[in-house]
Amino acid sequence: MMRQRLLRWSAYLAVAIVFAVVCAYLSNWQFSRNDGRQTQLELVQRNYDAKPVALDDLLPAGATLPQSAQWHPVTLHGRYEPDESLLVRNRPHGGTSAFEVLVPFRTDDGRVFIVNRGWVVAGEGSDVPTSVPAPPAGEATVVARLRPNEPLPPSGRGAPSGQVPSINLPLVADKIGGGSAVDTGAYGELVSESPAPSSRPHAFDAPSDDPGPFLSYAIQWILFAIMGFIFIGYVIRTEVVKHRDEAAGRAPREPRRRRDRDMDDEDALLDAVESR
Repeated sequence: MMRQRLLRWSAYLAVAIVFAVVCAYLSNWQFSRNDGRQTQLELVQRNYDAKPVALDDLLPAGATLPQSAQWHPVTLHGRYEPDESLLVRNRPHGGTSAFEVLVPFRTDDGRVFIVNRGWVVAGEGSDVPTSVPAPPAGEATVVARLRPNEPLPPSGRGAPSGQVPSINLPLVADKIGGGSAVDTGAYGELVSESPAPSSRPHAFDAPSDDPGPFLSYAIQWILFAIMGFIFIGYVIRTEVVKHRDEAAGRAPREPRRRRDRDMDDEDALLDAVESR
């Protein structure tokens, strides 16, 4: 009999250990996500409002954008090519799915850099905007924040003519026919244009500084692991107490709260009888 109980308790403990290992893995995952989020926040804080520099200083032609340069403003001088503009569909802005406006910008040295000028809402009864503000004509100076290339949608969805499903720069380069001159290592989110146009698409909001719930989730998983051992300990202790009571020929012990409630009921009954 004792051997059976030991085997059962060992199984309980094994379950608690497995549960704790899973909780530890999930907690470590949340700690990793929290570290990644903190790195992103520090990067934004360092680069977002930094002084603009020349594009070549941070992104040489043909290079891939390093993580340390993300969000950093750069200055471009050249001309927009509005005839090759594209719309990025299904972008969340203003509480709805909007379109972002991509316009190629040819710099003085011949590089074609994709500038995301902002977002516009869809037209009524249609998913195509009724109007898109045009960029400045002729020579212009543009300040834009560097953003990395986006992957293609995992669903494999496409987009109608003149649109793209994401800012995947190789796809954009293929759509506009710019060939090897198009920078595919990064694109820019518009900050300012000179000369300033009479109107422009809606500007982008600053990145959120919310650290996210990852740290609290990590701590919760640790607490769950501890609670698992506490629960198993309670179950084993309950079985030990029950076995001792049975061995001594006593009735199983009732929980204290229930005994106290029964005693209160008995006292109330006696009081009622005596009052008669």
